[in-house]
Amino acid sequence: MVRLKNRLDLSSREFIDRYTRDCELDAHGTPGLKLGHREGSRACVFLGPEGCSVYEDRPAACRYYALGMMSMRRKGSAADEDSYFVVKEDHCLGHLEPHEQTVGEYRKEQGVERYDDANREWRRIILKKRSTGPAIGRPSQRSFELYFIASYDLDGFRAFVASESFRKVFDLDPACYAKLLSEEEELLQFAFRYLRQVLYGEKTIALKKEAAAERAERYKEKLAQRAAQSDEERSKRQDELYDSLLDE
Repeated sequence: MVRLKNRLDLSSREFIDRYTRDCELDAHGTPGLKLGHREGSRACVFLGPEGCSVYEDRPAACRYYALGMMSMRRKGSAADEDSYFVVKEDHCLGHLEPHEQTVGEYRKEQGVERYDDANREWRRIILKKRSTGPAIGRPSQRSFELYFIASYDLDGFRAFVASESFRKVFDLDPACYAKLLSEEEELLQFAFRYLRQVLYGEKTIALKKEAAAERAERYKEKLAQRAAQSDEERSKRQDELYDSLLDE
């Protein structure tokens, strides 16, 4: 999406509003985006009279087609594995060509390595969400909002990183910070690190000491509130049980 919005000289938000439509990636409603269709048609919004109008910057899914890719993680394994399969559809005339290639040759020809390198950490976030979803539960609405900005609205995420509130909390080296604000690919990878920290508690981005202490105190307060609420709920259930016994 970064390459497409830059090609069209649009901000992330402008590109999202003009050329994509919302979707959900799982039963919890994790937000996703799909490229839109041409008006009154199921054709891709970028399909023109001569074919793809953004061919040089087409997304990885388009480069792979008609080769499908699926990432899986075996039970008990910390690493995910990529598997490939052929997608056969009648409208794809490429299957009639006599030329044969290995998966590796096809990936190289289509230039997907760079895309896969850029997207790998994001795919791991999604894979972890799917593999441990029941244990983690449904993320909060705030987590979904942060996920959307970090995944799709890179200009919005840059503004967040540049904000005073961010700088008060996170302890980044000045050179690293400057690079994040000037280089989009660096910022994108940092966005994925940030998501892993927010969603899964993987603390790879250092907090400033004062901010860390404040967060620890707020966390203790929340735990105390939950404990008090639990006591109150237990007391309420006991009262209800007592009342029901009196009514018998």
